[in-house]
Amino acid sequence: MPAAQPPGPSPGTAGPGGAELARSFSLAEPPGAFFDDPHPFFDALRTHSPVHPLASDAVLLTRYDDLIAVYRSRDCSSDKRREFGAKFGAGTPIFEHHTTSLVFSDPPLHTRVRRILMGALNQKAIARMEAGVVTIVGHLLDRLDDSAAPDLIEDFAAQIPVEVIGNLLAIPREDRGPLREWSLAILSALEPAPGPARLARANAAVTEFLVFLRELIAQRARHPGDPELDMLTRLMRGDSEGRLTEAELMHNCIFLLNAGHETTTNLIGNGVVTLMTHRGQLERLVAEPALITSAVEELLRYESPIQLNNRLTTAPVPVSDRVIPEGTFITLAMGAANRDPAAFPDPHRLDLARTPNHHLAFGQGAHACSGMNVARMEGRVAIGALVKRFPKIAVAGPPVRDRRVRFRGFCSVPVRVR
Repeated sequence: MPAAQPPGPSPGTAGPGGAELARSFSLAEPPGAFFDDPHPFFDALRTHSPVHPLASDAVLLTRYDDLIAVYRSRDCSSDKRREFGAKFGAGTPIFEHHTTSLVFSDPPLHTRVRRILMGALNQKAIARMEAGVVTIVGHLLDRLDDSAAPDLIEDFAAQIPVEVIGNLLAIPREDRGPLREWSLAILSALEPAPGPARLARANAAVTEFLVFLRELIAQRARHPGDPELDMLTRLMRGDSEGRLTEAELMHNCIFLLNAGHETTTNLIGNGVVTLMTHRGQLERLVAEPALITSAVEELLRYESPIQLNNRLTTAPVPVSDRVIPEGTFITLAMGAANRDPAAFPDPHRLDLARTPNHHLAFGQGAHACSGMNVARMEGRVAIGALVKRFPKIAVAGPPVRDRRVRFRGFCSVPVRVR
């Protein structure tokens, strides 16, 4: 795979071709080229259709300032019961999961659940986790070194969050096998048009995961762990203001795995592929390892692991040059906002020392990703250790892109480490 050059402004997005690209764009059925590189489409939408109609009651936003306005608005809800009832079927396992977990809820449920989760994911807890992540990464790098045909995703990026969350919840190592596939199935239901087969897999995954967690929780009730080290024990105990119900506990344990898996796998996978195709920046990081903290932020901006977020307006909301009516579904294109030239000078250029870098890869406001500092730490440890040990790492075959709209990442990336 030849080294790619950092792209300049997308050709034609300001002219008639860009206008047509924007006019005809459908999120439910995006063009095939969108999965490989969404940015020409996002550039065209920002220029020609920044409040892009998806349906009579749904719009897509691509400008940074518009996303900030929605994230900060009190009149934009994260509660997805109306949307997911129509999409999944009210009462189905996937509906129950996504309407009980932290990310798709409003206060008071969101406030109560987030308080308990964040109490368990405090900075001291993250600092304690780091030594374990260093050990996990070291073992995985050894396996890459020993493998005749190493794969960046399967053998490295996807393994780290499963091990980290498995350790956090003290899940026996021999029981972690299904976790990744469950996570992929559950999150794939969030695609704009998931289809019956994808929904069936998602419902089965939630059902199986709940059976697994019910037994794990029962065992932990009989034999509690150290709440300073065992997050499940801590979540079961709650805090001074209250406890989670059994359903809330189980669905938010699933949420922790899903959020950590998708964000961290894609952060590491996208980040390393981006560095391999920008050799100058890779060599810069090898020469200046202290850049790793700002490098992770720039990689999050440049290839955002999660591309889309959603809100529902509960009152008219001013955006751009218009007012979005109450009852409108808003899709927030975080990947587009993170390449908006109004917010980031020369946005299609990768700069590992970029500052300031107020990207929206983790959202913003009350619903900013609760595990973002865990993901940052995992990315910093994993990418920093990998480029230090394998500074000549290169792609060894065609990467296989994960062709989902909401999430940006790879299914497979064959690599050569020496």
